[in-house]
Amino acid sequence: MFHKLTQKLDQSFQIDPVDAHCDIPCGIYDPHHALIGALTVIRMVDLINDVVKTHGEGSTAEFINSMARYIAVKEEHAELTKHEIRVIYGDFIKDAHIEKYPQLPGLVHKIMQLGSKARQTVNRETALDLLAAVNEFAEIFWAIKGFETKVVKSPFPVSEDMVLPIL
Repeated sequence: MFHKLTQKLDQSFQIDPVDAHCDIPCGIYDPHHALIGALTVIRMVDLINDVVKTHGEGSTAEFINSMARYIAVKEEHAELTKHEIRVIYGDFIKDAHIEKYPQLPGLVHKIMQLGSKARQTVNRETALDLLAAVNEFAEIFWAIKGFETKVVKSPFPVSEDMVLPIL
């Protein structure tokens, strides 16, 4: 009913339709948070494995506390990575971008699957694969924006490669 009412108002006052690419068309997109999320997943996997090596699989309060915290952060950042890629893909990527980079839909799907697998497991290879896929996405994203990229080692405890724009 509300839709019909607004249609009548649009017809009566000849209101032009307005399109926006997102809820707030800010134009600010950057895969940086997804990269940080993927690096954090790797770090949490490393910390989880370190706690198991140090404490065994005992149920001391320190062990339980550390595990709970590391697992929660791993889960949160795997989901953050997925979220950031979904937003960029859904709000920024247009049909013309997919025509130029036909691997994008499959790459985004791969990131979604790897993010889920990173949440379900404590597997460093999965976390590294997630980072690699996000780096590939970042490279394409910056090419679309007209920027060349460079690969640098992250300055964090996990010194894996990151794709960054050359500004």
